[in-house]
Amino acid sequence: MLTKYATFRVLDATCYTCGVSKKDQSTYDASDIKVLKGLEGVRKRPSMYIAGTGTDGYHQLLSEIMDNAVDEALAGFASEILVTLHADGSASVEDNGRGVPVDVMKSEGRSAAEVIYTELHAGGKFEEGAYKVSGGLHGVGASVVNALTDWMIVEVFREGKHYRLEFARGRVTQPVKEVGAAPKGKRGTRVRFLPDATIFEPGMKFEHSRVRKRMREVSFLVAGLKLVLKDEKTSKEETFLDKGGVASFAKALTEGEELLYEKPVLLSGSLDAVELDVGLAHTRGYNSELVTYANMIPTRDGGTHLSGFKTAYTRAINQYAKKAGLVKGDLSPTGDDLLEGVFAVISVKIPQPQFEGQTKGKLLNPEAGSAVSQVVYEKLSEYLEENPRTAKLIYEKALRAAQAREAARKARELVRRANPLESDDLPGKLADCQSEDPAEAELFIVEGDSAGGSAKMGRDRKFQAILPLRGKILNVEKAGLSKALKNAEVRAMVAAIGAGIGGAEDQAHFDIESLRYHKIIIMTDADVDGSHIRTLLLTFFYRYMRPIVEQGYLYVAQPPLYNLKVAKSKKGEYIFNEEALKKELAKVGDKNYELQRFKGLGEMNADQLWETTMDPQNRVLKHVTMEDAVYANLIFESLMGTEVQPRREFIEENARFAQLDV
Repeated sequence: MLTKYATFRVLDATCYTCGVSKKDQSTYDASDIKVLKGLEGVRKRPSMYIAGTGTDGYHQLLSEIMDNAVDEALAGFASEILVTLHADGSASVEDNGRGVPVDVMKSEGRSAAEVIYTELHAGGKFEEGAYKVSGGLHGVGASVVNALTDWMIVEVFREGKHYRLEFARGRVTQPVKEVGAAPKGKRGTRVRFLPDATIFEPGMKFEHSRVRKRMREVSFLVAGLKLVLKDEKTSKEETFLDKGGVASFAKALTEGEELLYEKPVLLSGSLDAVELDVGLAHTRGYNSELVTYANMIPTRDGGTHLSGFKTAYTRAINQYAKKAGLVKGDLSPTGDDLLEGVFAVISVKIPQPQFEGQTKGKLLNPEAGSAVSQVVYEKLSEYLEENPRTAKLIYEKALRAAQAREAARKARELVRRANPLESDDLPGKLADCQSEDPAEAELFIVEGDSAGGSAKMGRDRKFQAILPLRGKILNVEKAGLSKALKNAEVRAMVAAIGAGIGGAEDQAHFDIESLRYHKIIIMTDADVDGSHIRTLLLTFFYRYMRPIVEQGYLYVAQPPLYNLKVAKSKKGEYIFNEEALKKELAKVGDKNYELQRFKGLGEMNADQLWETTMDPQNRVLKHVTMEDAVYANLIFESLMGTEVQPRREFIEENARFAQLDV
């Protein structure tokens, strides 16, 4: 969930509008125009094609190749996909589908396989017939991956023959060549590649847990498809095969929650050319997650299919409640109340999907929304009629959510009246900054009064505000919104941040435009207690101020662990982790040195805290991002939820990585 944030300096006086140095603008002519050939544009501007050059973009390379294999399965030609994380850092994807065409394209004079991996907008997704539905629609996935890899090897098994072609940074190094006979009965495509280290941020590698999560998702979405994950570094091999489809997926998302009823609900149907499957599971808790897919591609920003689901879901339950006489009193559940505790997976298959960008974060097809709305309304209405006891439980749960919402509204009014800027009695008293521009203002949420005092003295008052917290805040994963707002530290944060508060599916009372700081920085000690407090704060922001995370306004400060003074040096060098300390001590050798271990932020004086952790020119921040809501939801529920077993399993699996602080 955390990725490194780097600060940048302006190196020259460049006009970023036109890309020409100021000294050259007077002679701007045709010689300044450059045409990028082939895949040069992809390498020059990778973020136009993938989700940046960090962890997201790195893993998207593997996702693009995996999606091609999944398309073969959706078309009914593949039944198994093997993904291998190799010891050398490369990855491979192999399917038992038809195999990429290797014959020569008359229009190009080259093998179809070579064209697919070297030309943008080339593939079998444009013409009707090759694929009924697919995740790829731009024909750029395979070629973009090829462009951003150090090397790529493609092997094709077709019609009893084994073919091979090789690439290096998007260029063909070995054209298609028949290398022998294919093993008996073997067919399909195997693609192996190593991402180009000159393109991506240093230290990038494929994460087993992230790849595993995606394969597990696909196994739910394509019922009956066998997926195998091999990791050569750990010698682990795991098989994913599920026949329950999205209903099983929805139930899996509720891990750690108490179910309202045992068997998940499956709503399936089609309208015109749109096929859809919706899995539903209701819990007794207040957390919820709505996960959407279009042609097996995760649409993290939702789209028309999500809107159609919400409309139909609310309409079906409200109409049933009126018909069954369940509506009583003046308080009626809203759409957000009805969705509290709901875990749903919405999967649509559509011939010509329209996405927002190459990363396919949002589905735009209006026909998808209409189809989901109509089918979900009809199927859910039937389910409620056939299961009146379950229907009553669902509506009564929504009524309790409405009552809690009303209580939370009253609590919010208390928060508005108890503004920490106007009261000296509230804990966590805010030392605000002078700037009223949110774009330049920073809020440090600091652990403890001692560290808060140093931070207040060391800060730049123009743009840095300090909010000290006393001790550990409430674990909001185990408490409802109403209870959370009774916690003094939570109330202080809500009032200081100034944008309100709301649950994951209820942001009606959270106004991101009213946010007072565009950098909210969690600053805790570099020890076990500090890590616990940081986790509690991250849980709070994820659950009740999620737009702050989604908009990229949340950060984690990285205070140093050591100060190393060699010989007679006055200042010394700050060191942030154990690995760096070992390297520095190796350099020191037999020289005399003094090593200071910072047990907490309170041990630093104001100057040290500014220089190491708060100065924008020197500090290192970790940027908190929403890489994947499903994975984040699972982690928070496992580690911070009410169920003990998931937490115990996590500790048993990861205890070997813990270090003793002496």
